[in-house]
Amino acid sequence: RRFSDRPKRRFDGDRSAEDRRFSDRPKRRFDGDRPVRNPKPRAEEYVPKPRRAMAEENESIRLNKFIANSGICSRREADDYIVAGLITVNGQVITELGTKIKVTDDVRFNGERLHGEEKVYILMNKPKDFVTTVTDPNAEKTVLDLVAGKCPQRVYPVGRLDKATTGVLLLTNDGELSDKLTHPSNRVRKIYHVFLDKNLSKSDFDKILEGVELEDGPMFADALSYIDEDESQVGLEIHSGRNRVVRRMFEALGYKVKKLDRVLFAGLTKKGLRRGQWRFLTEQEVALLKMGQFE
Repeated sequence: RRFSDRPKRRFDGDRSAEDRRFSDRPKRRFDGDRPVRNPKPRAEEYVPKPRRAMAEENESIRLNKFIANSGICSRREADDYIVAGLITVNGQVITELGTKIKVTDDVRFNGERLHGEEKVYILMNKPKDFVTTVTDPNAEKTVLDLVAGKCPQRVYPVGRLDKATTGVLLLTNDGELSDKLTHPSNRVRKIYHVFLDKNLSKSDFDKILEGVELEDGPMFADALSYIDEDESQVGLEIHSGRNRVVRRMFEALGYKVKKLDRVLFAGLTKKGLRRGQWRFLTEQEVALLKMGQFE
């Protein structure tokens, strides 16, 4: 399939690239036509509510789900840890996928006991120079530093933003939801505000919509628009979760991304949150994510 075979999609109809402006795009609510109560911006005012009671003591649960519920990783990553022999149950190394355990069993990762935790969901406006790789021992600042002491549960980022990228980031200890939001088949929507080192030409504008060849395969934007009168700034909508894909698309066409800010992820925006601030999701927001309403 050639890039040129793909129909071009733009934010605002059939207007020319010169007339298209990111700010012209109508605002959309991710929950249809129902009004959303604006959350308070300060995280300290939010107290996480239990999402559901823990399983009964005699209930069985898949080992990878228990590990993900403990907040150290997603279920897919838990499978990797199991196969690698890093998980013990009641003193025995378990390497078989699909193993079921009781919630009262002694489960350890690298010798540290894991405990099932209440689910929490945090929306953060990530600042620059904080890494989302929580396992990097050389990182000076991670996004977990921003919630340290205020969130007793161990959470981890859903997906990743590189060190220099700012904006919407979701953190949780819900491994099942994390898997859903990061799996390519679910095509979770993301919108970025891209600041370039020079104006984006009309021909390159169209190339990004039609497709750019990258080292890991072709990549195209789902929607693209100039922002206001400055043609060195664009709004870009994609569904891919490839590493540094936005920066690589523009670099392949000879542009340098000076600044990159994610303004929407899975229907969530950073409204009311200054850089470095965060809040817990409302019950309605969590319910919408679990139902797969990512717009």
